[in-house]
Amino acid sequence: MADRKPIRRALVSVYEKSRLLELGSALQEAGVEILSTGSTAKTLAGAGIAVTEVSEYTGFPEIMGGRVKTLHPRVHSGILADQNNPEHLAAIADLDIAPFDLVVINLYPFAATIASGADFAECIEQIDIGGPSMLRGAAKNHGSVAVLCHESQYDQAIAALKSGGFTDEERKRLALDVFRTTAEYDLTIASWLGSTISYQMQDLDWFGLIYKRDNALRYGENPHQQAAIYRGGPAGIVNAVQSHGKEMSFNNYTDADAAWRAALDHSQPCVAIIKHANPCGVAIGSDISDAYTKAHACDPVSAFGGVIAANRTVTVAMATQVSEVFTEVIIAPEYESAALDILMKKPSIRILTCPVTLISPLEIRPVSGGALVQETDLISAAGDDA
Repeated sequence: MADRKPIRRALVSVYEKSRLLELGSALQEAGVEILSTGSTAKTLAGAGIAVTEVSEYTGFPEIMGGRVKTLHPRVHSGILADQNNPEHLAAIADLDIAPFDLVVINLYPFAATIASGADFAECIEQIDIGGPSMLRGAAKNHGSVAVLCHESQYDQAIAALKSGGFTDEERKRLALDVFRTTAEYDLTIASWLGSTISYQMQDLDWFGLIYKRDNALRYGENPHQQAAIYRGGPAGIVNAVQSHGKEMSFNNYTDADAAWRAALDHSQPCVAIIKHANPCGVAIGSDISDAYTKAHACDPVSAFGGVIAANRTVTVAMATQVSEVFTEVIIAPEYESAALDILMKKPSIRILTCPVTLISPLEIRPVSGGALVQETDLISAAGDDA
């Protein structure tokens, strides 16, 4: 296509290297000059792929354990030069700097580091500085530079090499992915650092949320509404494992979340039954079967076709009772093997397993132009009856 821009020079510096040689080989086969850093350059060179070390190109060594290696004008000028601007091209030519057509960066795994339980100092060291700087520069200059920030994009890049380069639209989409990725990265860092500092609700003058699309739903609250479910962390109803039944709907999720939160609000064995966002019954008991009996007795008519949540392992005794009533969804931390056998005889029931976790300390409700934020109301909250 006429708007494809050839790739002649690439900067490659990646943490995740499982597909590095595949991409590097494709670049070399296409005659692309490759500049790289540290372990990335060593990996490429070790496979016989021609590569120039960035430190050799800049004349400045990597220092401070790699904290400074690409933060250099010869690197960033080549990334940021608008190749359609004669003044930019003249400026870098005077300094013997060649522009880049492709930048390939993936970032230090900060989210994985904090999830591993690493200490504060280790987490700080996994905050990438040079990577986001190069990504953002290339994304800003996407009219001249294609930028890759995920290994999942390598197939597209290899195809582009064979087709004469990326189109304008492809470079724009790649740039968009960069800004989304770096925004998520920065927000993860800010959220983690904030979690290490003690503060009160009234001190919370800023917060951010990250949600990634997990799955498209058949429809939303009503059949004419499109919908999807997004994942925002490792815990909660979105991460429940479904072992039986039809696909979860939008309304199934809203009812399951309400029931699950109600059940987890109690330390004693508790069952909550929700239908159309309304509680049909919530009860505690001597065991989980007793709790279900009491919850169902609150409103047995409305409980028909409801969603059930239990904060204990579902036993055979409870499963037997549940199997006698049409139920849309049941969610619990665990199920006895024989209890699962009983429930799975009901073809329509959706069976979810979800680990017991702490309820989020904050509740957020979108409103026009913003959001309302409040502390989560728990049974043990100050002001509740003893």
